[in-house]
Amino acid sequence: MRILENTNYNFVGNTKIAYIITGGLLLLGLASLILKGIEPGIDFLGGTEIVVETDTPVAPAAARGVLASVLGSDPEVKEYGGPNALLIRSTYGGDVDALQRQVQQTLAQAFPQANPEIGRIDTVGPRFADDLKRGAIYAVLGSLLVIFLYVMLRFHWTYSAGAVLCLAHDVVVTLGVISLLEGIVPFSLQLDQTLVAAFLTIVGYSINDTVVVYDRIREFTNLFKSEPFDRVVNRAINSTLSRTVITGGTTLLSLVVLFFFGGETLKGFAFTMIFGILLGTYSSIFIASPVMMALRGWAVKRGRMKPAATSPRAS
Repeated sequence: MRILENTNYNFVGNTKIAYIITGGLLLLGLASLILKGIEPGIDFLGGTEIVVETDTPVAPAAARGVLASVLGSDPEVKEYGGPNALLIRSTYGGDVDALQRQVQQTLAQAFPQANPEIGRIDTVGPRFADDLKRGAIYAVLGSLLVIFLYVMLRFHWTYSAGAVLCLAHDVVVTLGVISLLEGIVPFSLQLDQTLVAAFLTIVGYSINDTVVVYDRIREFTNLFKSEPFDRVVNRAINSTLSRTVITGGTTLLSLVVLFFFGGETLKGFAFTMIFGILLGTYSSIFIASPVMMALRGWAVKRGRMKPAATSPRAS
């Protein structure tokens, strides 16, 4: 399949516009994270999470009132994918089987017409939740460090810095969007192990796309030695554009199907992946290469890189 061949879009010439868009996305994401924060899932918070399915709608506020005596404190109750399902979260950490029976009996007595049934129940201890939270942070930071070292050894530190800043942008902006939309969209965007897996997948996808562009830049640097470096970079981005669009498009098709038909528990994962893939495709073109070019120019001006030997090392 051949599309977008022999294109000559001026990606490098629009770097300033890309920086403005990038800065706006980062400010929006950081503002949401600071002002609103991100809601942790049961994996990182600890406690118990119950999904109750009903034949008729039950108001979350009414359910919260009758369950307060069972769970020992006011639980968090909200709709889960529709009016006929409730998501109940509590810090209760007692016997799971006994809690399941008590919740179902209490709701059945208060709302007999609803015929409540327990769809799912998860419980995580506080210590285990702390371990999961620590492990998730280490996984994301560790992946960025390994990627930095890999790209530096394969190309040059300027390429490595551009790639990691690109990935950090993807993670921060995606986190900000999750923070902003949680409670607004009709599905859960709580940060749990599933979303951490989505973030690691986004990082892997984005760096793969970035390395393809970097590899073509290295190839064209050796082929077109008389051309200015910015023109070489623009030529490399255009030559990989077809591959980028086809790969991203086919991935997005799978994720869209997963979002609509994968069930309620996978909607948050699929949504995060869809947004992350789109953002990763954008950042590999408009962030990774321009940042690398800016760092390369800085290094040349300060004598840390020779103009006549600026092509990255061969792999």
